[in-house]
Amino acid sequence: MKNFMKNQRFVLITGIISIFLLAACTNDSGSSESQKSTAWDKIQDQGSLKVATSGTLFPTSYHEGDSDKLTGFEVEVVREVAKRLELEVNFTELGFDEMLTSVNTGQVDLAANDIEISEERKEKFIFSTPFKHSYGIAVVRKDDLSGIEKLEDLKGKKAAGASTSVYMELAREYGAEEVTYDNASNEVYLRDVSIGRTDVILNDFYLSSLGVAAFPDLNITVHPDIKYSPSEVGFVMNKENTELEKNVNRVIEEMLEDGTISTLSAEFFNADVTQKADID
Repeated sequence: MKNFMKNQRFVLITGIISIFLLAACTNDSGSSESQKSTAWDKIQDQGSLKVATSGTLFPTSYHEGDSDKLTGFEVEVVREVAKRLELEVNFTELGFDEMLTSVNTGQVDLAANDIEISEERKEKFIFSTPFKHSYGIAVVRKDDLSGIEKLEDLKGKKAAGASTSVYMELAREYGAEEVTYDNASNEVYLRDVSIGRTDVILNDFYLSSLGVAAFPDLNITVHPDIKYSPSEVGFVMNKENTELEKNVNRVIEEMLEDGTISTLSAEFFNADVTQKADID
């Protein structure tokens, strides 16, 4: 009888130990699975995509009239991408340099603001499949072209723009003095050229042409003889977020194929910016 009781106690203790070990293994497994959770997993869990944009760059990202409604070419492309990924979109309006920092630190999932793809940026960020093609031009004063005939004449001129943009990098290369703004609107940039506070804005052809056309009373024009650097634009993502890249690219390629992006392009640019630019 004693032996029987001892055996029963042994079986009971062994069973209890097994339960604890099983629970510990289960917890470890759960912890391990949690550690493997990716940025894409978190996006899906939250059901939303965090997007940085300026809200001041017509017609890419701007507020309609005097309302709080955010719209624009890339804003609407992002919304359609998110819709097809079954996600909501939460926009954060930031200056250009802040956008890239926020992508780099993971505060946002991607940036959408006519950001040109460059080899230097590709070393630091992931770019989506390009969906906009353009080239660079110069906005100058209409009456005297700001004393600029060619890019070499930028030396000593005041160039307005974002400090880390590819256009400001080019302006510096040609010896221009940079004048930067904190997420200013198109009108501020263009008016400063008109009144002589600055001399030139190097920027994208489509954005600049529409911007100049929107303010016919200002003394500004797109320089008739300066065209340079064919460019491609895509969304910017954190270098480590490869799953987001894969899913965003899949949807963008669908939208290029079915004409959705071309339709949005016609709405905001009156042109098909999905086609590569020919500046010869």
